[in-house]
Amino acid sequence: MAGIVAGALLASTLACSRPSQKDPVTLTFLDIEWDMTSRPMAAEDLREFTQATGIGVKAIPRPDGSLNQLALWKELLRKGSAGPDVFGIDVIWSGVLSQYLLDLKPYFAADLSSQSPEILASYSVGDKVLAIPHHAYVGVLLYRTDLLERYGYAEPPRTWTELETMASRIQAGERARGAKDFWGFVWQGGAGEDVTCAGLEWQMSEGGGRIIEDDKTISVNNPKAILAWQRARRWVGSISPPSVVSYSKWDADNAWSAGKTAFLRGWASDHSLITGLTPPPTGTIRYGVTSVPGGVAGRASTLGGNGLSVSSASTHQREAIELIRFLRRRDAERARDAARSDPPARLELRELPIALKPFAQLNESQRPGADVVARPSVVTAERYEDVTRAYIREVWSVLTGERSPSAAAEALEQELMAITGFRRGPARHAELVVP
Repeated sequence: MAGIVAGALLASTLACSRPSQKDPVTLTFLDIEWDMTSRPMAAEDLREFTQATGIGVKAIPRPDGSLNQLALWKELLRKGSAGPDVFGIDVIWSGVLSQYLLDLKPYFAADLSSQSPEILASYSVGDKVLAIPHHAYVGVLLYRTDLLERYGYAEPPRTWTELETMASRIQAGERARGAKDFWGFVWQGGAGEDVTCAGLEWQMSEGGGRIIEDDKTISVNNPKAILAWQRARRWVGSISPPSVVSYSKWDADNAWSAGKTAFLRGWASDHSLITGLTPPPTGTIRYGVTSVPGGVAGRASTLGGNGLSVSSASTHQREAIELIRFLRRRDAERARDAARSDPPARLELRELPIALKPFAQLNESQRPGADVVARPSVVTAERYEDVTRAYIREVWSVLTGERSPSAAAEALEQELMAITGFRRGPARHAELVVP
């Protein structure tokens, strides 16, 4: 991490040496979604922007892992005008980075009225809008349609119980066919932000609350959340590999792309469904995307994604805002093109989360899937980083068998009270889509 920070600081310093009035402006762009220089479509967008405006863009590489990325973003934003001009930020970072970011509401007033209120709220602090929503990702379940057909299943699982049954049967069958390292269900269980995302889906689907409720009460220590954590612990070593507790996004994606799992908990957005998810196994294998399974309270998909922001210290704010407008227009053009096209032949889309509407012809024919649930980043603001670290630590201790679910929930409640100063309270009922 230290090497990444040092390299990024050097790149930022070199790129942000401010030109004279006669020199063309070059923006420095640090994006959270991907390394812009390694993705053809992203790099093409930047080239087109420069051709159309004469404004150059220098993309800075970023590390993997949400917590590592946040540390780098903080470091570079503290550099003030010597740091990057445009930042892609995680949907949960607005409160943490608010002191460094420009209020974009005056520049995008017309666009904001068409945004999803729940998504927009995640980028807002008080009356300020600190980032413009770019790509909204939600938790999804990827599944192998060819394997479902082989074992007699007409549709993917809609509940956690169905997932366990199907994953166990398919895993046993594939191992009997010679795939000894095949697993039924793979997910991101490493000690990182993905644990917060998955854990929220597990407990919300059972009525276990949002960790911290919107009324500033801490609700995590309750029997339903404890039950959800206990169930996830049962997966480790049964339908999921023992090493899943160390899996990052790329570890889970690699297992999927190698054809070594029937189900994968992943992420999707309208943008990614249009441009392509993690490649499925090759050959005749087919796959699908559906909502994350649910429990007695319904189905919940954690909200993720990224927004585009401008450093309040940037000396090129006008040009930075112009870049944001350009990238949003390019996405809108792709969305319109996709609305007139068909999904890829090998991809089945079934009961997608209600936030996803990538292809117009699906919207009327599909039964709605999971509701979207936001992490408690708005209510905890600048304390969210400490909150999620505490949650990750305690839930991960359950997944690894180091602590019982009830002991972890009690310890987490005490720690969250100390971090936030909030009181304990009941888990709030949420109107989720019932399985």
